[in-house]
Amino acid sequence: MLILDTNSPAENVLGGVWTNLLADDEPRFEAFLEQALAPQQEYLTDGERALYQHGKRLRPAVLLLAARMVHGPAPLPDKVLQGAVSLEMLHVATLIHDDIVDGAALRRGLPSVNAARGTEAAVLVGDLQFVQAIRGFVGTIDRDSDMGLVELVLDTAFQIGCGELDELRTDLSQDPELLARTYWRTADRKTAALFGLAAEAGVTLADGRSGDARRAGFYGRRLGRALQVMDDLFDLAQDESGSGKPRGMDLLRRRASLPLIYAMQEWGPDHTVSRIMRGEATDPAALERTLAEVRGGTGFSRAYTDARGQALEAVELLRPFPAGRYRYALEDLALHVVDRGV
Repeated sequence: MLILDTNSPAENVLGGVWTNLLADDEPRFEAFLEQALAPQQEYLTDGERALYQHGKRLRPAVLLLAARMVHGPAPLPDKVLQGAVSLEMLHVATLIHDDIVDGAALRRGLPSVNAARGTEAAVLVGDLQFVQAIRGFVGTIDRDSDMGLVELVLDTAFQIGCGELDELRTDLSQDPELLARTYWRTADRKTAALFGLAAEAGVTLADGRSGDARRAGFYGRRLGRALQVMDDLFDLAQDESGSGKPRGMDLLRRRASLPLIYAMQEWGPDHTVSRIMRGEATDPAALERTLAEVRGGTGFSRAYTDARGQALEAVELLRPFPAGRYRYALEDLALHVVDRGV
């Protein structure tokens, strides 16, 4: 049962989730967000506060939908909204640190924190978001069984850091089959772990059963995997107006995205894509030709098949939960990730 318009942009789909299913939760989310940002007021610029206003808020939406899937339409406990805000703060912290590592000049159409204020200030602003996120999760504890959530949050933050380091130290001269295994481990840590936390925390904070929380976490990790692969594909397929960054940045920066790994595997070490990934000089025209070849190769479609498989696994993991609009929305989100088209 599809309750979202899968032909709409992701922002519109999520807007529909907040407007139709989480309408009672959104003003409470905003209030808890303002409360969480208040201690940082004198340290944040308008641009940094805008990071919280211009985002898709996919992760807190997953947390709240997972909570409502087991809690129903009655008002959610405050700790659920506080957890959703803390999750978004953790996500924003990772974005700020990502931009520092990438040397990115823009984030969501605005100057990145590091571009606007320098690396030193950006590191500290990112750290503030991270610490405030942990404080927020600690504040959600009101029963002994919630204690495990703090451990999960810290473990997730550790995994994200490991994933970022794994990506930086990836040896691109490795056999593509080994690169693919490394890719999935990095994606699990860097992207999927936070979605797993979102879904598992939602069920936990809504006082759901521990087994249901773990199953929801598996759903979230599959969703995150699918989203990461689709981001890889969009990098190759969309221009700057669609993706917010120049096309082909993964190849230009020699990042081992899944379709690039599959292209290396398909065409061998002497092909231009392998040579670029090894750091051998190439002219801009060769780069554009290589991007076109990758988009037309079997590796591109193979990566999409992998993404769709992850999304379908995510949907299957929700089957034991009670049928209803919140479960259907989580299913739709997983399918929408791969139905947006590339």
